[in-house]
Amino acid sequence: MHDVTDAEKSGRARVKSVQDYIDERPMWPDGTHLPSAPMTSMQWRIWALAAAGKFFEGFVVFMTGVALPLISREFGISAAQDGFISAASLMGILVGAVGLGGMSDFFGRKRMFIVEMIIFVAFLVLLIFCTNFISLVVCLFGLGVALGCDYPTAHMIISESIPSTSRGKLVLGAFGFQALGALGGTAVGLLVLSLVPNLDSWRWMYGTAIIPALAVTIGRFFITESPNWLHVRGATDRAEEAARRLLVRKPQYPTSIALSRDVMLGGAGHGGKESFIALFRKRNLRATILASVPWFLQDLGTYGIGIFTPTILAAAFGNKPDHVRSISDLILNGILAAKGSALITTLLIVGILFAVVLADRVGRIWLQVIGFIGCAAGLLIASFSDGFEGSTKTAVIFAGFMLFNFMTNLGPNAQTYLLAGEVFPTAIRGTGAGFAAAVGKIGAVATAFLFPILLTGIGTGPLLYILVATSLLGAVITWMYRIETAGVNLDEIGR
Repeated sequence: MHDVTDAEKSGRARVKSVQDYIDERPMWPDGTHLPSAPMTSMQWRIWALAAAGKFFEGFVVFMTGVALPLISREFGISAAQDGFISAASLMGILVGAVGLGGMSDFFGRKRMFIVEMIIFVAFLVLLIFCTNFISLVVCLFGLGVALGCDYPTAHMIISESIPSTSRGKLVLGAFGFQALGALGGTAVGLLVLSLVPNLDSWRWMYGTAIIPALAVTIGRFFITESPNWLHVRGATDRAEEAARRLLVRKPQYPTSIALSRDVMLGGAGHGGKESFIALFRKRNLRATILASVPWFLQDLGTYGIGIFTPTILAAAFGNKPDHVRSISDLILNGILAAKGSALITTLLIVGILFAVVLADRVGRIWLQVIGFIGCAAGLLIASFSDGFEGSTKTAVIFAGFMLFNFMTNLGPNAQTYLLAGEVFPTAIRGTGAGFAAAVGKIGAVATAFLFPILLTGIGTGPLLYILVATSLLGAVITWMYRIETAGVNLDEIGR
């Protein structure tokens, strides 16, 4: 052993990564460090703008559920065309997640963070002027593209700018704003239906989001680019400047920022330009499986439990009119749908709150494993309803529904999103997170097309047993391919 010289200390300081500077904690005069690095005003601005984007996602998506029956009536859309409407949104999400989300690895996090919101606002404006079925499908596809891009981009713009110890709760806190937006969307839907009870009310619903969303878009021009991304792209001077702007404090620390000129600092896969194929190379394959397969299985269960949703909502709020005979019947259906959405969203918020509190304490992997097992238990309870009738049957379904929704939002719904944006090296983080989100949506599409057929062919009980098995499989795969990221420096991930 020998004493460390000033030159050695200086040499080590020069190879500190961006995340090391972000994680740096101030020290009291007695030499003790604060337990965590306080957030700067720029870090909070980035977080708030990402959370606002998530809010508008939930706002528009859940409002669409209320608005579509009115749109269908106004445009005379048939049942077959309704399928195209759902497919347009899902296809847009797939394209946005893989295409635009991946572009953030090449054009930058900030640029795509702005572009996705511009696309969102543009198609939102166009949507309120739609006059036919084709224009509606195009606009919903465009909105889907923006939503898909946001899955990886919002996560990365936060996670690459904040301290490692609080990354889980802050990313999931922003993710939770999607649920708050859903509540806001259903509330606005109810209000507009009450104040403007006619077929044109759906245009007013979407119109309420345009000005606030435009303000968020403008705000995104005034944040820093991810210094982490700049550094791995070799733009070291710009990365240092972005890091200094990100970490402005009073009193100032770190006092100076000097990054290595070696873009391979984070290990193989961090530096240089990587392609989509890099996701399936040996060094990244474990992360790709962990990020995408559980997300796919989670969406199977989440959309599969929807077969019971009409039963639950009918018991809670009453049955809708079997046949829409007038505009008033259509408005009544819309109000019941909004109330039902509010019930589901409340369950989502409760689960997400627990996830926010526990993600950095318990860890992502344990929460995802326990969540999948809890989902399986909820689905199993729901399957027991076949042996009951009347109110008892509804109570059993409701118990399973409640347990499933809480456990999926505590576990796989929250953790798959969180892990997908953390387990990949910086150079392919956007591509990897986008691919994982797209695979999850493939699970949603598969459920929408296959489950009605299976429900008719094999019945409710066997179908639920299949979902129990897929949930347990999600727990197994999560554990087999586990990469725990709680509190881990992003530059250490992917080594």
